[in-house]
Amino acid sequence: MEINLLNYKRVLIVDDEPDVLETLEELLPKCDTVKAESFDSAKKLLENEYFDIAVLDIMGVDGYKLLEIANKKDVTAVMLTAHALSPENTVKSFKEGAASYIPKDNLFDIATYLNDILEAKEKGKSLWWRWLDRFASYYDGKFGPDWRNKDKEFWQKFTYWE
Repeated sequence: MEINLLNYKRVLIVDDEPDVLETLEELLPKCDTVKAESFDSAKKLLENEYFDIAVLDIMGVDGYKLLEIANKKDVTAVMLTAHALSPENTVKSFKEGAASYIPKDNLFDIATYLNDILEAKEKGKSLWWRWLDRFASYYDGKFGPDWRNKDKEFWQKFTYWE
């Protein structure tokens, strides 16, 4: 049986869609989840409370600004998106310090992705170490097989960080 590194972790989930918040909470049953529906409430929580991980929507709650705050507070942050889904935003998220970039289409596997991140931290690996394994075929289908060509240099280096 695989060990769930998420058990008892405190997770901030931020999204302006209440149904997404509720789904995430249900998908992380052994976590202490705290929900925020707006930038202001998420900002307050990040600045005043402890979290192991923050799952941040990009659109609707200014996820990149929240990512900046999470980084300053040493909170591992994951970007979750539907409307901002693009290879460019994936690269931006990585460069700005996100631990992962997860399409909302893959929301139901959130526990697997968060476990990947915690395992990477435990082993001293890049937090993105399994990202290409998890999402390359999804991106191939969504953006075409040459989606990495727009930022070849980044993706060539990326494979060394895994």
